[in-house]
Amino acid sequence: MSEKAIDLSSYLGGDHGPYKSWDAVNRPMIRHWCDVMGDNNPIYLDEQAAQEAGFPGIVAPPTMLQAWTMLGYGERRPPGSDTRDPFAVLPALEEMGYPAVVAVNCEQEYTRYVAEGESLYYRSTIEAISEQKSTALGVGFFVTELSTYYNQRDEVVGTMRFRVFKFAPRSVQEAEAPAADAAAGGKPAAALRMRPVRNQDTAFFWEGIDAGELRIQRCRGCSTLRHPPSPACPSCQSLDWDAVQASGRGMVYSFVVMHNPEIPPFDYPNLIALVELDEGTRLVSNLVGVSRHQVKIGMPVAVEFSEIEPGFHLHQFRPLEQN
Repeated sequence: MSEKAIDLSSYLGGDHGPYKSWDAVNRPMIRHWCDVMGDNNPIYLDEQAAQEAGFPGIVAPPTMLQAWTMLGYGERRPPGSDTRDPFAVLPALEEMGYPAVVAVNCEQEYTRYVAEGESLYYRSTIEAISEQKSTALGVGFFVTELSTYYNQRDEVVGTMRFRVFKFAPRSVQEAEAPAADAAAGGKPAAALRMRPVRNQDTAFFWEGIDAGELRIQRCRGCSTLRHPPSPACPSCQSLDWDAVQASGRGMVYSFVVMHNPEIPPFDYPNLIALVELDEGTRLVSNLVGVSRHQVKIGMPVAVEFSEIEPGFHLHQFRPLEQN
């Protein structure tokens, strides 16, 4: 696909909403969330503990902000919700020849805790659309949506910026490369994997991968292990932490086989597993050395470290041979 000027200014800004939640903030959903996330903060689960902390009753984890208003598989919205697509620019770009999409990052800010019984809704605006960018994945546009969340009293409880890259995969571009390039014997640059973000919370993990170690964050206050890395301990809220080296052994807790969309440079079908380490924490990684028909829940695995691209190392898991 040749690069061309595309005017997307009509999709910028705007005010879409409200997009309402089907259910008020409720205890069963909070409990399920905390169980999946391994968050044992008592103010989310015990009314007395929440009251002792200064709340009128149980409050929801702030990280559930988006969950209350998310669409289900049927993509139906509750009565009174806006019927417009808040991300209408994405199908428009797809019609223009940019079929693939990848989430880039998500930033949430929390204004206050949300209490049991509150009803939430959000309003949406497209905050930014980049100029056409050429990346290792392909050519496309970075689109940023800003969602502002409110309770039933129209009080702001938080915001979320969600950024995606809508693009034409490089394999398509290469197929349409000018014949003159082929005649000159030039080879297109290979598509590269996106590099992980390294910040003050995650640098220790990726430095460990570079060193051939699987490092897990540990709270210095209560010794709780946690992954993914975070600034505060979910058990005691301590901000003091260090890291320990994990054994690298574990078992397949869950897995998916990714078929579409095919994004260079991954091989397909792509085996992605949620591995529960012997130490108790879980992390997402690729499975190697096994076919999609052989993967089973509970399969014992061990970590290995591979230089998948020059200078770029990743952890992967391979099945353990059982005696």
